[in-house]
Amino acid sequence: MRKVILFLISALCAGVLCSCSSCKKKKEVKQEANITLERTTTLDKEYMFKNYGGDYKWFESCILLKNYLDEENDGAVSGISNVFQVIRESGKSADVFVVLAAHTPDSTAYEIKEGFWVEDCDMSKEEIKISFKEAYDKMMAVNLPKPHSRNCVLRKQVGPKAVNPQYIFGNIQSQIYVDAITGDVTDKNPAFPNE
Repeated sequence: MRKVILFLISALCAGVLCSCSSCKKKKEVKQEANITLERTTTLDKEYMFKNYGGDYKWFESCILLKNYLDEENDGAVSGISNVFQVIRESGKSADVFVVLAAHTPDSTAYEIKEGFWVEDCDMSKEEIKISFKEAYDKMMAVNLPKPHSRNCVLRKQVGPKAVNPQYIFGNIQSQIYVDAITGDVTDKNPAFPNE
């Protein structure tokens, strides 16, 4: 089940999301040519604060590399997606919205959908100490087979063991995890240590 979820997240990173009839709004803005995870996440958090106040949740960041991890690769990024959630209370009920922010070197688009984001913990209050570039370098330096994938996701997975946010490089068949706080690297899912 967790591998299926990782595969679905990879599909999101690759832009394989289908349009949804519950889509509320899509807004595009011009983007700088050089995109980084840290810069786009900062810009997206500013967007969320400006449009929704401070009560949003940040669940995930997906990074799509230009080249496959097991081939000639320098860590260059071709796209980044960030996932946020907002709850709007009205009287005795509440509406839940997922805000998807998609960045390419040419543009940024925000799409708002009704619904919940599941299987990730909120990272809004986490102090991410390892940058994507540092995580990429640590993953490439470790003596593990590199997955045939262009995908990485930064998430704090819900599991039987509470863990720090992890950079997860890979696909449904193979993953390498880099702890976003400590920098520890493993090919085993820290949230599910007994599997």
